[in-house]
Formats: sequence, structure tokens, C-alpha cells
Amino acid sequence: MTNDTHTTSGTELLDGTNVFHIGGDLPVCRIGYGAMRLADGPGDPTGPEARIWTGPADRPAALRLLRTAVECGVNLFDTADAYALGAGEELLAEALRPYGDEVAVATKVGNLRPSPTEWVPLGHPAYLRQQTELSLRRLGTERIDLLYLHRLDENYPVAEQLGALRGLQEEGKVRHIGLSEVTVEQLVEAERTAPVAAVQNLYNLADRGHDPVVDHTRERGIAFVPFFPIAMGGHAGPDGPVARVAREVGATPSQTALAWLLHRGPHVVPIPGTTSESHLRENMGALDVRLSDGQFARLAAAVS
Repeated sequence: MTNDTHTTSGTELLDGTNVFHIGGDLPVCRIGYGAMRLADGPGDPTGPEARIWTGPADRPAALRLLRTAVECGVNLFDTADAYALGAGEELLAEALRPYGDEVAVATKVGNLRPSPTEWVPLGHPAYLRQQTELSLRRLGTERIDLLYLHRLDENYPVAEQLGALRGLQEEGKVRHIGLSEVTVEQLVEAERTAPVAAVQNLYNLADRGHDPVVDHTRERGIAFVPFFPIAMGGHAGPDGPVARVAREVGATPSQTALAWLLHRGPHVVPIPGTTSESHLRENMGALDVRLSDGQFARLAAAVS
């Protein structure tokens, strides 16, 4: 990065605007780390086409990156039992063990991986309980900070799927429950069975199909956790609207895209993933970028 971009390290930027309390009692930095990309090896597909089938090709480098993330102020790490068939959880457990309760780990259950290209929702309550028990073992913990239902399974009643997670919560094995890729209607139905502390949906400046969910979760005090938060199209070019606003605020386009999400609502907690330490530091620098209401509106109008 050049000298005129925002950078950060440690927790000096974790003021009240940069922290959200998930479930009211779990304070997290408003930029977390999505660990899905710490899988597979060079030359494998990336983005939505990524297989996420095996552990990282360079495990020591992945461990260093995760620990660097903590040093930069990240204290929410996101993974899933389906990422590399559990290897993602094992990687986080090893990397974050020295930090204990200083960091929170979110994981997900409810997706089968019969092959590298298949993701099959399975919401059988017994399966959800079994997978949670396996996640507890891999993570080396007695309680998961935030457990998402990776996808709702239309073959089982929502009440049964959420009921399984609620039972685990009542047993002390799960602190907070989350949902992933849900509509407002599905969220409302789920909350009839269990309290939902976080929703993780695909959302970024260029893909705002879940605007109603963002608004609803804000009203309910639920964390909204966008995945693929920096995905940008042609508008992200050097003469595009994102770059123009980035120059105005002295930030990079990626930082500006993240700052737009942070401005979207105080409950929004993006989880950008990266395998690069420089990109990691760049992402965290977005915490120090402040957009005016006018700049926020200009970006929203220009990238529609």
C-alpha cells in the first residue's frame, strides 16, 4: 500500500463504533476474518468456484497469517465444519490456542460434502447435533461462541432444525446461534424457536439483494455478517466510483468498499478472507475510514 492509505495494528481503533456485541454479550471487532480461503493449494479455483476440499498447502504460513490477524485486532474468526471436511476448524484451533478467550470462533453445521464440488444441505436434527459435537472436538473447546446453521434444509421443519441448536445452547455447548443465507421471512420463523444472534449472507456494495435482511437485523439488534464483502465488478476500476471516493478519503478501493458496509449499519460485521498479510492489514485499515453520508449515498447510487 502507499503511504496515503489507512493502516492499523493491534486494537487502537476498537472504539465504540468499531465493536459490536453479538447476542448482547460477545464483543467483536467489526471486521472479522473469514477462514474459508485457507484451504486447497495454488492453482485451485477461487471465489464462488473454490472447492474448499483440503487443508492449506502451506500450513505454517496459514498459522502465521491467523496469528497476525489477532495482532491486527481481529477477534472474530469464521469457519465451518464443511470447509476442507473439518480441517478448517482444526487449523483455527491450532492457530488461536494461545489466545484463549481473547478471540471468538464462529463455525457452521448443516452441509454435507460428498465431493469437492457438492454442498448439500442436511438439517436432520440428529445430524446437526452430531456435527456440532465433532466441531467441539476439532476446535478443542467445550462451547462454540457462535454456531450457524449453514443452510436451512427444506426437507425438515425449521422448528426442528433450530430446535436442535437450541437444545445444544441450553446444554451449554453453544453460546449464540446464527443463520446463513436466509430471508427475513425465514429469520422470523426461526426466531419462534430459538434466539438468533447473527445472520451471515452474501452482501457487498455490488450485491445488495439482502437489503431487507440488513434492515431487519438492525431493528432486532442482530449482527449482520456479510461474506464476500469486497466483491466488486467493473465499477471498481481506477476511474470508477469506488476509486473516486477512495481518493477523497485517502483509502484504497477495498477499504472504501468495507467502509461502505460499516457505514451501512452499526451491526454490520464484514468477514473478508485473504491469504495475504498485506491484504489483511489493508482490510483492517478500513476501520479507520469514515465516509460522509453523501459519499455513502453516492456509492450506493453509482453501484446498483
